[in-house]
Amino acid sequence: MLTHCGTKDIETERLYLRAFKYSDDEDMLRNWISDPKIQSMISEPIYSTKEEVKGLLKKYITSYQNDNYYRWIIVEKGSLSGIGQFSIFLVDDKNHWCEIEYAIGSVFHRKGFAFEATEAVIDYAFESVRFHKIQVCHKENNLASKGLIEKCGFTYEGTLRDYFFMNGGYVSRLFYSMLRSEWEQKRRN
Repeated sequence: MLTHCGTKDIETERLYLRAFKYSDDEDMLRNWISDPKIQSMISEPIYSTKEEVKGLLKKYITSYQNDNYYRWIIVEKGSLSGIGQFSIFLVDDKNHWCEIEYAIGSVFHRKGFAFEATEAVIDYAFESVRFHKIQVCHKENNLASKGLIEKCGFTYEGTLRDYFFMNGGYVSRLFYSMLRSEWEQKRRN
């Protein structure tokens, strides 16, 4: 049985993960949500104006009323700047699994921030919400995400071939998962 607790603050060595606020609009525009490359990797639209971002933030902030809604802005402690986002979505209450998704601004790539945030959200999902399984996927051409997923200890489950039609061609989607028992074993080691 899941114990939904909503989007609670998470702190790591270098990051704060917290609920979005309307004042996050500038960081979002500057750091990831207006970047076509970042948004295409998570199959999300590109936002180019504050008005568009405020509309999206209204959706996020309104959804925080639901205890099964999980979406964080990733804030880098040193600069207090929002550098990306993380979400637990596709929550399956009956079968006790979810999918996670993340996006980090290009300027902040290759600094370990995505790994640090992912490890923290995995812990939150298993400890606080009590999921049995977490799944994650990446597009076949996103090798950085593949490396992150493998580094976190997820197990490859399979490929949905030609899943997305992008830029005039098809792109496959690769799925991975982690079971609670695997996470517990990883913690013991």
